[in-house]
Amino acid sequence: MQFDPDLKARLLFQFNEILPAECILTAEEDLRPYECDGLTAYRRVPLAVVLPVTTEQVQQVVQTCARMNIPVVARGAGTGLSGGALPEENGIILGLSRLNKILEVDTDNLIARVQPGVRNLAISQAVDKHGLFYAPDPSSQIACSIGGNVAENSGGVHCLKYGLTVHNIQQIRLVTIDGELVTIGTETLDNPGYDLLALLTGSEGMLGIVVEVTVKLTVKPQTVQVLMADFPEVVAAGEAVAAIISSGIIPAGLEMMDNPAIRAAEAFAKAGYPVDAAAILLCELDGTETEVAEQAASVSAILQRYGASNIHTATTASERAKLWAGRKSAFPAVGRISPDYYCMDGTIPRKHLAHVLQKINDFSEQYGLRVANVFHAGDGNLHPLILYDANRPGELEKAEQFGADILALCVKVGGSITGEHGVGHEKIDSMCVQFTEPALEMFHAIKRAFDPAELLNPGKAVPTLHRCAELGAMHVHRGQLSHPELPRF
Repeated sequence: MQFDPDLKARLLFQFNEILPAECILTAEEDLRPYECDGLTAYRRVPLAVVLPVTTEQVQQVVQTCARMNIPVVARGAGTGLSGGALPEENGIILGLSRLNKILEVDTDNLIARVQPGVRNLAISQAVDKHGLFYAPDPSSQIACSIGGNVAENSGGVHCLKYGLTVHNIQQIRLVTIDGELVTIGTETLDNPGYDLLALLTGSEGMLGIVVEVTVKLTVKPQTVQVLMADFPEVVAAGEAVAAIISSGIIPAGLEMMDNPAIRAAEAFAKAGYPVDAAAILLCELDGTETEVAEQAASVSAILQRYGASNIHTATTASERAKLWAGRKSAFPAVGRISPDYYCMDGTIPRKHLAHVLQKINDFSEQYGLRVANVFHAGDGNLHPLILYDANRPGELEKAEQFGADILALCVKVGGSITGEHGVGHEKIDSMCVQFTEPALEMFHAIKRAFDPAELLNPGKAVPTLHRCAELGAMHVHRGQLSHPELPRF
C-alpha cells in the first residue's frame, strides 16, 4: 500500500527535530538490513529506521508516531528467530542498538543496570572480575541484546537451573505509547501490586519500549563439570534425560543433539563430538566440589543404565568451553549443509521427549524434508531445524507446514508453541491451536490497555479471533485433532 508522501515528509521533518541526521535512515540500501530479523523467510522494508541514543529521544519518537498514527516496531540486535522485529511497510523501525551502556554494577546487591542495546555476553564479561555472571545465555549471546532478551523471554543452555530472563531481572524502565517513562518492578526481591514485570517480559515489544533493565547477577559456582554421553539410539537419550531430572538432580545445563546436528556441529566447530552417535547428551553440573562429584557419579550411572555407549568428562575449562561451543554453533553449522533451514521452537513435558522425537522423524518422511534436532532437553525445549531449499517451488511452504505440525504436536502432549523464541510473525497461526477464544480475547484486552491504537509491533504474537476462525485452527479445545492418530495425554 502506497504511503502518503506528504505524511512521510511531515514525519521525517519531526524526526529531524528530534534526532541528528545520521540517526535517521531512509535510503533503500540503508533500510534493507532491517527488512527481517534472524528469521529471513519473511521480509518487509520499513518506511524509515530511527536510531536514538537517549531515552528522551525514544520518548519523543514514540510520541510523534502516536500523534501521526505511525506503527512502531522496536528492534534490538536483530537476532530473533520468530519474525518479531519484522517491519511494517508503513511504519518505522525503532532501533535500540545505540543504547548500549552498562550504567551500574552493584556487587553488594548482585544487580546491574543496563541499557537495552547491551549484548547479553557483555554483562558477564563486565562482572567476571567480581566472580559473577549473568545466567541466561542464548546461543546468540555474543550478539543478542538484553532488550531483545526481555522482549522474547530468552533462555539458553543454563535456563534449566538458573531460569529464563523473567527469573533474572528485577526492574525495567519502559516508554509507553504515549511517551511516558514508567518503572516496573523494584531493585528489591518483592514488589507490591500486580506482577507487571512478568507480564511485560516476553511481550515482544507490543506493550511498551524497554529502555533500561536491572538484571540479577549470579555468583560463579565453585566447581563445574561437563559430561558428554553418546547413545546408539535417540529414544534412549530422551529417556535418560527424564531419568536424570526425576532423580532429583537439576543440572546447570542438559542438552541433546541428534546425528545430523552432531555431524554439522563437529564439522564446523571441531568440538570432539562422536559423529557416529545417534545422539549425544551434554550435562553440566555445578556447585561445591563434593556435590558435583556426587552428582556426576549419579548421572553417569543413569546414563549407563539407559545405554550410553561412552561417557566423557571434560577435565579442563577449555575442554568444557569446546564442548559447549559445538552446541552453541549448531544453528550456523546446519546452515553449511543446507541452502535454508527453518528453526522451530516448542516446549513439551520431558516425559514425552522420546515420543515426540519419533513423530518428528515421521513428519520428516511425510514431507520429504530432512531435520536436525537440537534440544534444551532438560526443560523440554525443542529446536528442530527443518532443512529445505527456498529455490525449489513449494519447499518453504512444506517446511512451514512441517513446523506447524511440530508445534501442534507440542500442544497435544501438554506443551507450548514456544520456549524462548517468541511468537512474532512466524507462529501467530499456531496461537490459534494453543489458546481458547476467551484467552485470546483477554490478550487483546491487555494489548488495548497498554496500546489502544495498536501501534506497537502490530499484527504480531496474538491473532485476531477472525483469523483463527478463517484458519479453522481452534481445534485442540474443541476435540478435533488435526492428527487423530496421535495419542491423547
